[in-house]
Amino acid sequence: MFEYSLDNKRYHTLNYHLKTLFEARVFKASIDGGFSCPNKESGGCTYCKKGSGEFTFCGSITEQIEKERERISKKWGDRKIIAYFQANTNTFAPVSVLREKYEEALRHPSVVGLSIATRADCLPDCVLDYLEEINKKTYLTVELGLQSVHDRTAERVNRGYPFEVFEKSFYELKKRGIRTVVHIINGLIGEAKSDMLETAKVLSKMDPDGVKIHLLHILKGTECEKEYKKGLIIPLEKDEYIDITTEQIRYFNPACVIERVTGDGKRESMVAPLWSLDKISVLGGIDKCMANKKAFQGDLYED
Repeated sequence: MFEYSLDNKRYHTLNYHLKTLFEARVFKASIDGGFSCPNKESGGCTYCKKGSGEFTFCGSITEQIEKERERISKKWGDRKIIAYFQANTNTFAPVSVLREKYEEALRHPSVVGLSIATRADCLPDCVLDYLEEINKKTYLTVELGLQSVHDRTAERVNRGYPFEVFEKSFYELKKRGIRTVVHIINGLIGEAKSDMLETAKVLSKMDPDGVKIHLLHILKGTECEKEYKKGLIIPLEKDEYIDITTEQIRYFNPACVIERVTGDGKRESMVAPLWSLDKISVLGGIDKCMANKKAFQGDLYED
């Protein structure tokens, strides 16, 4: 059995991490804090729709947490929650606004921590200092959308900043002792398997606390949809994605939490690849692939 596992997983799952830390099952509640995104002014990332806010409820921070708590409790009973500020760029505001929204979430009796999704170019020193303050009093995670280490890819998908900006923000967070999780996307336009593996290799050497591995979804109303219809984007096949993701996992330090190995997309928004809607099959495919290869997270990791 893998060291950081409670079941048959051969990688360090978020469930293991949270259950070990809190000695109970803890769930993330997706929140829309009402933030925008600076990249929208230049058209936004080509794959983005609504800033990842499709899975959030309407209402105040407290109202959204309550709705998420009710949703979770129907299946799992009364559980503790991490308030996940997911939609758009959740540090893109003055510190006074951030303080108001984050503190409202932390006042909820079910909330035991915060997870804040943001961009590497939206972490000025004043925000970093405030995040350091929060980190001293609660469980805090900051999630950075890297997607790819390759600047040519970043330009192609209109990420809006080069890799060196990501590096600076990443190490500033780590210097302050803030748990940092990085998002990467497989299947971005122009990337081969070797490019995706290089992203994992480079990122692994930076030793993030966690990683989220996503599949490129072609969503209705995005620039990617236009490119897909022109034949410029050919989505990964299921077996390709499973193979690439399995290999990426092997490069990460076993202590790094693999928080996701595939992404979610709303059925009504999805254009391609439709196989990704069967999430259970993808997760099972990765488990089977790792077992067949006798692979574990970190067996290719180089310190």
